[in-house]
Amino acid sequence: MGLFIKSILVVFFFGSVAAQNNTTYWQQKVDYKMEIDMDVANWQYKGEQVLTYTNNSPDVLNRVFYHLYFNAFQPGSEMDVRSRTVADPDPRVGDRISKLTPPEMGYIKLISLTQDGAVLNYEVVGTVLEVELAKPIPSGESSVFYMVWDAQVPIQVRRSGRNNAEGVALSMSQWYPKLAEYDFQGWHADPYIYREFHGVWGDFDVKISIDKNYTIGGSGNLQGKPKKMRGKRTWHFVAPRVHDFTWAADTEYIHDTYPGPDGVILNFYYKNDPDIIDNWKKLQPITADLMRFYNDNIGAYPYKQYSVIQGGDGGMEYAMCTLITGGRKLESLVGVTAHELAHTWFQFLLATNEGKHAWMDEGFAEYISELAMDEVTKKKRANPFSGQYRGYRFLATSGQEASQGTHADRFATNRISGLTAYHKGCVFLAQLGYVIGEDDLKKTIRQYFKEWAFKHPTPNDFIRIAEKVSDLELDWYLMDWTQTTNTIDYGITNVVETNDVTTVSLERIGLMPMPIDLLAVYEDSSEELFYIPLQMMRGEKEISGLNIKRTVLNDWAWAYPTYSFEIPGGKKVKKLMIDPSQLMADIELENNSYIIE
Repeated sequence: MGLFIKSILVVFFFGSVAAQNNTTYWQQKVDYKMEIDMDVANWQYKGEQVLTYTNNSPDVLNRVFYHLYFNAFQPGSEMDVRSRTVADPDPRVGDRISKLTPPEMGYIKLISLTQDGAVLNYEVVGTVLEVELAKPIPSGESSVFYMVWDAQVPIQVRRSGRNNAEGVALSMSQWYPKLAEYDFQGWHADPYIYREFHGVWGDFDVKISIDKNYTIGGSGNLQGKPKKMRGKRTWHFVAPRVHDFTWAADTEYIHDTYPGPDGVILNFYYKNDPDIIDNWKKLQPITADLMRFYNDNIGAYPYKQYSVIQGGDGGMEYAMCTLITGGRKLESLVGVTAHELAHTWFQFLLATNEGKHAWMDEGFAEYISELAMDEVTKKKRANPFSGQYRGYRFLATSGQEASQGTHADRFATNRISGLTAYHKGCVFLAQLGYVIGEDDLKKTIRQYFKEWAFKHPTPNDFIRIAEKVSDLELDWYLMDWTQTTNTIDYGITNVVETNDVTTVSLERIGLMPMPIDLLAVYEDSSEELFYIPLQMMRGEKEISGLNIKRTVLNDWAWAYPTYSFEIPGGKKVKKLMIDPSQLMADIELENNSYIIE
C-alpha cells in the first residue's frame, strides 16, 4: 500500500450559489484518495482511503454515514430477503444471494477509521456504516477521514461482482466505502436493497494494483502507463468533479479508442470473442454520433474520456463509463449504449436523487435516447415514445399504480417500479412538449443543463426552468403527474350542426387537467386546429411552423367538467380529434375522435 499523510487537513470550499426557488443552494464536497491491492486468487482486496469532507451545509454535523454496498451480497441481507419476498423478483437476483457460500459472498470489513487522527466509534448496520464523530464538523469546515478496510468481491449477482455470465472477471461498481449524501433534506443513508444511488460531488484519485495480465477501464483519466512491480501493475486514475468511481478488469479485454466529439476520447473494452468483435467495432462511430447528439441537445460533455465496457449484468451507468453485457445483436448493443450514455447527462451531471426521483434519470434518459436513436439510425418515427405511452397506459389502468414520489425501494412490485420510472418518466417529458410546445421543451432541457449541471436538482428545479422558458405556470403539471395517480381522460361528447354553426361539446372525465388541441377536418379536406388553454396555465403555448390554421379559444377552468364552443363559417365538419400529436397521455382514446356521418 502507498503511504498517506493522515493528519493534514485540506480545506476545500464549494461556493454557494442561488437555486431557482430563491433559497440558498449548497452542496457538500468530498475528495477521495484510495489505493487498493487486489488478489485475483481469492477475489479479495485491501483498501486504504483518505477522504476529505467539506461541510458546506449551514448545519453542524455530529455524525456521518458510509455505504458498504458489497455487504448486500450476503445471505439474510435486505437485498436477499426483499428479492425472496417481492411478488416478481428480478430474475438476475431471485434467491441467488441466499445460496452464496462464504467464498462467493461480498463484504467490506473495516480495519480502522480515524477523523483528523482520532479513533472513531462506529457500527456496521447491513450496508450502512454509522459513525460517531470525535469532534463535530462546523459549517464551512473540513475533516480528513482515514480508513483501512478488507473486502471480498461477490459472485456477480446484481451490477457488481466477479465472473459475470459473459466471463468478465471484475465489474467493480459500488466497491468502496462511500460517504452518504447530506443535503437540505438531511442524510441519505439508505440501505442497498435494490435500486439506484446518490452521492457527494468531489474529486477521486484512485490507484489499483492487480495481476499484470489484467486490463482496467472505468471512471477517470489514466495517469501515464501502469507501473509494474512484483508481478502486478498499478493503474492510477484521476476523476475530477464526479460523485462515484467505477472500474472493470479482465485478462482478455480488447481496448479500442475512437475519436469522440470536441476532442473526447471514446474507449471500448470488450472480450476477445470472435462472435462479438464485429458488433463492437461497428458500435464505435455510432457512440460518437450519440454523444454528439446529446452535446447538441442537452449540453457539452465536460470530461476528457468516456468508456463503454463489457461487464455487469445488463446495462448500468457510472461516472465517465457504462458497464453493459456485450453478447448482443448490434441493434441491442446500440440501444443499451444510447440509454446508458444518456445517463451521463441525466443523473451523472444532473445528479438527482435516484432513490427519491428515479423517474428523473430513467425517464429523461429514455426520452432523449429515443430521439438520439431516431437521429443516428435515420428512422424518424412519427412518435418515438409510443412504447412508453403504451406502458404508461397499462400502469395507469392496472389498479396498482403508485405515485412517482414513492421511494424506488418501496414499490409493491418491480414491474410497477420500472413502468413508473422508465415509461411514466419518459411520458412526463414528451407530454411536456405537448403542454408548452416542442421548441420550448428543447430550450428547457438545454437551460436545465446549463443551470444545474454538477449539482443535485429536484423536480421543482426542473419545472421552474420550464416555467421561465415558456412563461407558463406549470406547478399543476408537476403536482398531478408526479405526486398523484390522477389520470387524463377527455372526450368529445356531442357535435350539433345548426344552420351554419357547429357546436362541439367536450368533457373532462379524468382528474388531471390539460390544455386541449382539437383538430377539425372539414368536408373539403381542409383542416383547422382549435386550442383550448388551461386556465391555470395563465397563458398559451406557442407553436412554430404549423401549416394549418390555429384558432385559440377561451380558457377551460379545471373545476368545470364540460366545455362547449362553436365553429362558425358554414364549413361542414367531417371529423374531430383531440390531440392529433398523440403526445397527451389520455388513458381512453376511443372517445377522443368523433366522425360525422
